[in-house]
Amino acid sequence: MNAPRTRLVHTASELRGLPLRPGERAVVMTMGALHEGHATLVRTARDRVGPDGQVVVTVFVNPLQFGAGEDLDRYPRTLKADLALAVEAGADAVFAPSADEVYPGGAPQVRISAGPMGGLLEGTSRPGHFDGVLTVVGKLLHLTRPDVALFGQKDAQQLAVIERMVADLNFGVRIVGVPTVREEDGLALSSRNRYLSAAERRTALALSRALFAARDRLAAEEALRDRAAYGAHTARQAQDRSAALAALGEDRAAADAHALAHAVATPLRGPSVARAAARTVLQEAARLEPPLVLDYVALVDPADFTEVPETYEGEAVLAVAAKVGTTRLIDNIRLTFGAPR
Repeated sequence: MNAPRTRLVHTASELRGLPLRPGERAVVMTMGALHEGHATLVRTARDRVGPDGQVVVTVFVNPLQFGAGEDLDRYPRTLKADLALAVEAGADAVFAPSADEVYPGGAPQVRISAGPMGGLLEGTSRPGHFDGVLTVVGKLLHLTRPDVALFGQKDAQQLAVIERMVADLNFGVRIVGVPTVREEDGLALSSRNRYLSAAERRTALALSRALFAARDRLAAEEALRDRAAYGAHTARQAQDRSAALAALGEDRAAADAHALAHAVATPLRGPSVARAAARTVLQEAARLEPPLVLDYVALVDPADFTEVPETYEGEAVLAVAAKVGTTRLIDNIRLTFGAPR
């Protein structure tokens, strides 16, 4: 038996006319220009709802979330290719409304505010952006009426404000974050990557390198501290061992012992270590040609996107945004402090 054909619908009435399925409905919201990251979201949605469920992909370039001077007009519109990718990934329907369908009276007078979180990081660089995101997400949730909605973790702050909206305003939907999909070289998949020249793309790799450097440096420091704790060294004992090895000409072993002594004697500085490792890579990239122009690098609490203190324990988001040429890119990674890995 052939699989049911994926339906392309453009209006709310067509959307309401989709055949009902006995399982849950999942929605994946996009602005089109779909790539493998979106396909991963659709496949994850398909797996969650199973063969009896329904997966709806929305394709809508939302004008409310573009600020003055941003790339609304040049944002790629590739509906035919988007439909093919959605079909291949397992969508049952693609909802591609016009702006008049979503905003029949023009730009809405009543909008959803992202609150304090909406003014941080991306909200500072793009005032009003998250109000536009939440307004369209709220409308699309009402139109599609899903049981579950899936969003990529690459847009970490967007995911956080959507989760907050759903909780604060009692939307009857579950929000699921799906891990970032990357190219083989580490660059996070983005519709904007197509704007990068070959040289710009090489520079853009500094974003993921900075995040991975922070992750690896943090892991190295915590591993060193675990070794020191396992050996139950006092700071004095570790220093004495380092000095003895140096006297014997065992330079590498002495250096290792010195590092252990330092780990015993100093408090864990996870947040500052992570920040410093990322900044080192980003500062080097600022000297490349073309240069990376940093907007921000921040280590934040995923619940409210405020900077975490040095004593922070738990999961945090290390987020970075920068321009390469005329293209603005974002990326992030999740790090855990003060807990077993």
